[in-house]
Amino acid sequence: MSGRPTPTGPVAVAPVDWRDWRRWPENLTGLWRRSLRFRTIVVAIGSTMLAILVAGVVMSLVIQRDLFDSRKAQVLDTSMRAAQSAQQLFDAADVRGDALVAQQLLYAAAEEVQRQSPSDMFALVRIDPVPSAIAPPDMFSPVFDPATVYPAIISRQLREQVGGDPDVQWWQSVSLTAADGSMVPGIVVGQQLAMPDVGAYALYVAYDLGAADETLQFVQRTLLFAGFALLVLIGAIAWFVVRSVALPVAQAADTSARLAAGDLEVRLAVRGDDELAVLGRSFNAMADSIESQIKELAELSLVQQRFVSDVSHELRTPLTTIRLAADMINDRRDEFDPATARAAELLAAQVQRFETLLVDLLEISRYDAGSVQLELEPTSLAHLAEDVIASMSQLAEQHGTDVRLVAPGGYSPVEMDPRRVRRIVRNLLGNAIEHGEGRPIVVTVDSSQEAVALGVRDFGLGMKSEDTERVFDRFWRADPSRKRTIGGTGLGMSIALGDARLHQGELAVWSDLGRGTNVVLTLPRAGRSLSGPSPVPIEPDGAEALDDLGLTQPIDLPVVHSAGRTP
Repeated sequence: MSGRPTPTGPVAVAPVDWRDWRRWPENLTGLWRRSLRFRTIVVAIGSTMLAILVAGVVMSLVIQRDLFDSRKAQVLDTSMRAAQSAQQLFDAADVRGDALVAQQLLYAAAEEVQRQSPSDMFALVRIDPVPSAIAPPDMFSPVFDPATVYPAIISRQLREQVGGDPDVQWWQSVSLTAADGSMVPGIVVGQQLAMPDVGAYALYVAYDLGAADETLQFVQRTLLFAGFALLVLIGAIAWFVVRSVALPVAQAADTSARLAAGDLEVRLAVRGDDELAVLGRSFNAMADSIESQIKELAELSLVQQRFVSDVSHELRTPLTTIRLAADMINDRRDEFDPATARAAELLAAQVQRFETLLVDLLEISRYDAGSVQLELEPTSLAHLAEDVIASMSQLAEQHGTDVRLVAPGGYSPVEMDPRRVRRIVRNLLGNAIEHGEGRPIVVTVDSSQEAVALGVRDFGLGMKSEDTERVFDRFWRADPSRKRTIGGTGLGMSIALGDARLHQGELAVWSDLGRGTNVVLTLPRAGRSLSGPSPVPIEPDGAEALDDLGLTQPIDLPVVHSAGRTP
């Protein structure tokens, strides 16, 4: 046994065809099911993407709110200073009922608002409900068109709030039209001013927040780029980590498969002292132990096979001598007294059984050694069954059993070893006669294009399911207390199964307590394999009636050289 590690490669995976996009869901599902590396990377990237998305949305909303609050506070403070400066002009002026002075005062207030505020969009609108003859007309900045812009951005609610409370500064968010025609976010601030002898005026100043919006977009683009870069980085890290872990796991799986397939020399390559190295050493130690035990068992099995073969061969010569002596004594048993004559009969019968057991042991040893070879020749299974039934007719009569042959097919020759198949049929029929309780036995032969089959059905006591599973065990008996009547050795079914498998066929058993037993032998035709159901059903019909079968005898029919059925 070699302890040197054998290098192993990754587990071979069938290539996936990605050219047909309609098969992508199926390919991805299969890849998810087969590849631990793919699942881990997808989960890592998906989790990272979700975390980045949530963090980006939250950060974007927080930054947007902070930018808006900061810009709003700045706008409100600037608008308040402009309104206070304009109100100070109004308070210091003496209109004296002169309309021209009032007009000049309103112009001065507008200039002060424009000087204090960075915005070029403002309006001074009289809101006092009491008419005044000296009240100057409303004043609008050049970009604050009273016909279009004013009613579009100054809502009715804002006008009512400004007109209702002179001591409060009011504001609202609006959309403004930029110089290029695009819409940008903005804020309109409204506050009430009082002009002496004229009444209340509302000061409206609109501020463009486009710069803050551009800042927010820049921050969002930066977050998006950083998130994408982080996603790629996390994916690369996950691929590297998973590869460093999954590759040894894949190698261990491939090595385990090769070890299970019988390659006892394969080992894992061990590097380092980490957990994977400990796993590799443990695996190699387990493989060494398994290899040692298997070799010990193989050597023990070989010794056992040689012992059985040698003993069987060594017993043949003395057994032949004993057989000749027993036959000679048995032939002259009429000259002996009754007790001695009976002893001579028993001696001859047991010597014959011993010889049969010896032959079966030799056959079993050949199977164990793998030295069994078939001698194939074209043979009709139906005709072979007729010959076996005829040869065992005397035994059937002794047990009071009627053997009936039903052969709708199976007459065309099939390549098989007739000696071994004949042995199978004799064994099945002999068991049926012994356990059939004197009831009729039905032998069915049928065929298909792929196979030929023979079934032996008895209507005896039957067996339990757990007993059916042990039918092919060596020296096993369903009822150990039951006396053998035809001298079986307990190896017949095991040899029959070996003969069937040697033909690439199968031997199946069905049995039920109170209903009997059915054993079906299925053999493939030359060049074919057993893929479909057997031509003879293994489980018989529950409505079968013995009387409907009638008493049948072998019928001499011409050989049909065809793969089809012969009616």
